[in-house]
Amino acid sequence: MTAAAFAGSRGRLLFERNLMVYRRAWLIIFSGVFEPLFYLFSLGIGLGHFVGKVPGPDGRLINYASFVAPALLASAAMNGAIYDATNVFWKLKYIKTYDAVLSTPIGPADVAVGETAWALFRGFLYAVSFMAVAGALGLIESVWGLLALPGAVLIGFTFAGIGIAATTAMRTWQDFELISLVQLPMFLFSATFFPISTYPEAAQWVVRCSPLYHAIELLRALNLGTVGWAQLVNVAYLAALGSGGLYVAQRRLGKLLLK
Repeated sequence: MTAAAFAGSRGRLLFERNLMVYRRAWLIIFSGVFEPLFYLFSLGIGLGHFVGKVPGPDGRLINYASFVAPALLASAAMNGAIYDATNVFWKLKYIKTYDAVLSTPIGPADVAVGETAWALFRGFLYAVSFMAVAGALGLIESVWGLLALPGAVLIGFTFAGIGIAATTAMRTWQDFELISLVQLPMFLFSATFFPISTYPEAAQWVVRCSPLYHAIELLRALNLGTVGWAQLVNVAYLAALGSGGLYVAQRRLGKLLLK
């Protein structure tokens, strides 16, 4: 087998390194899950009492909380993945973690895979925590909803790959504002709180390009038991973006760390 076949195979070692670093700081990891929970209680349940029922993916009316919960689950997975993906900037530019890592058999491809896996894992933890609360509130409407956890893993992979690829292009810490400039509107306007039919037609096409929209559509269909062929498009879109992001991250890290 060629050496290329093993590219990234030592990424698990970097994942284990991150696991050891955070073993005494789990509160930091789980802190990010509270934001989507606040939205769930304040908007999904609080405001939902006044909103009543809204059209679901299949056209039937559902409780507003059941409509919002899968979207916030997808957002939790996105937030967890992006938070850790952007930490790569500090390790790369300031802490110089990877300078020491590269003195071992670990290479740039392993760094990209290991950091992506760790960011994915954090997004998965956010999703598990959120789903436990949603389940306790009776907001899981179908047995298909159990597949939301594998779906959250895919979402974490997508945003971890994109996040690390974007981080490698950051020059200063002020560039974090650009990530927020993209992340916040995407969270608010990816059919998170309102059906996409309420948007102007031109805006609907823009929304459909958002990876978070596809993540939300996937989890919403699973949670409500309205799974169809469209979910294969959601999965393919998310997998393609995550794979593309990981590829770019590997190439960029190779240039940055070996220059």
